[in-house]
Amino acid sequence: MEREKLSSRMGFILLSAGCAIGIGNVWRFPYIAGLYGGGVFVLFYLFFLIIMGIPVMTMEFAVGRASRKSIIRSFQELERPGQKWHLHGYLGMAGNYLLMMFYTTVAGWMLYYFYQMLTGKFEGKNSDQVSGMFQDMLASPQILAAAMVIIVSAGIFICSVGLQRGVERITKIMMSLLLAIIIILAVHSMTLKGGLEGLKFYLLPDFKRMKEVGILETITNAMNQAFFTLSLGIGSMGIFGSYIDKKRGLLGESVNIAVLDTFVALVSGLIIFPTCFAFGISPDQGPGLIFITLPNIFNGMTGGRIWGTLFFIFMAFAAFSTILAVFENIISCGMDLFHWSRKKSCLINLVVIMVLSLPCVFGYNLWSAFQPLGSGSTILDLEDFLVSNIILPVGSLCYLLFCVTRFGWGFENYQKEVNTGKGPKLPSWIRIYAAYILPVLLLFLTIKGMIR
Repeated sequence: MEREKLSSRMGFILLSAGCAIGIGNVWRFPYIAGLYGGGVFVLFYLFFLIIMGIPVMTMEFAVGRASRKSIIRSFQELERPGQKWHLHGYLGMAGNYLLMMFYTTVAGWMLYYFYQMLTGKFEGKNSDQVSGMFQDMLASPQILAAAMVIIVSAGIFICSVGLQRGVERITKIMMSLLLAIIIILAVHSMTLKGGLEGLKFYLLPDFKRMKEVGILETITNAMNQAFFTLSLGIGSMGIFGSYIDKKRGLLGESVNIAVLDTFVALVSGLIIFPTCFAFGISPDQGPGLIFITLPNIFNGMTGGRIWGTLFFIFMAFAAFSTILAVFENIISCGMDLFHWSRKKSCLINLVVIMVLSLPCVFGYNLWSAFQPLGSGSTILDLEDFLVSNIILPVGSLCYLLFCVTRFGWGFENYQKEVNTGKGPKLPSWIRIYAAYILPVLLLFLTIKGMIR
């Protein structure tokens, strides 16, 4: 069976960027940027994105494109006889499923809030009632399960239509709308009275604030955000590498995707900080900011229902673009490993992902007594911890060692694949950095993540 291909370079860039652009860009990046010194943090973030995120992304793309296979088969295709690199593929697949076990539920929250905003359910509610609406949603297994089922069904249906006609076409439309909506929302936020103070807090370097929270803490959080924002280590980027031709070099394409991802993260801050400062709200509340504070703000804003609806459709698109990318990775793995047709892989995974997503749904209501990471924690927190702090960094370390050491695929093969096609080339001198310095940085991130 001939492997499917993406129809255009734009499709590849938007699909890969869609995978990288997720909820973390919107509720995590602005919050930690503000907390760790504004503009100073942003500079550190960009630095680590260049020296860590982009190199590892080229590795995942190179393995995908050279093998023309999904994560497990890609290592089998490129490793030498008797090597065991493909075992990492099973960890990567576990990571994809684990990510979807909670991401589908959170995407369901976005969808439900979009519906609530659109139908005017927040109008006339005071701040306590708005807060109560969030708690009511979490307490209802019916609402959470229904929203999750809609998200999973829609994602699997789009994947079942095919790579070009389904995943690529829908992602192009969705990402174009996402970029348009985010710019409209940012322009509106920056014109709010008092919004300028929020912009200053967000973008002007504040060394005093950085010293208060700690310089090392600022640097490690910037490293963390720059690395995890790109969803590397579980083959969800590699799968799109396997669908593209060799006309363009992979370094330039990785830079384009990182730029798009960073653009969305930075512009999210332009929406959130001016809005919070204009209404005298602290912007450091994470999920509470999105589901409690912002609906309150939209309530008190002229045309708030329209702005709130736009904001939650943007959030739903950000979440759903990641879901589509990871679903495609999961479905193609079934096709590669078991020689299933696309339709069969979709049907089996429709059931599997729905069932696997239920613990996260029940973790807020029926199973709320189970608090795996201590008092107040949920099943979602455990699943998120396993993916973010263990599977992503360990997976990325495997890609790195496979690409740069003689025990794996080897630097020459990796460099040749990255440099095939037009665009900027990966220089040979980077080998020393990739083989000796980058693994130490990744190991540091992994250990720090496990002991936090």
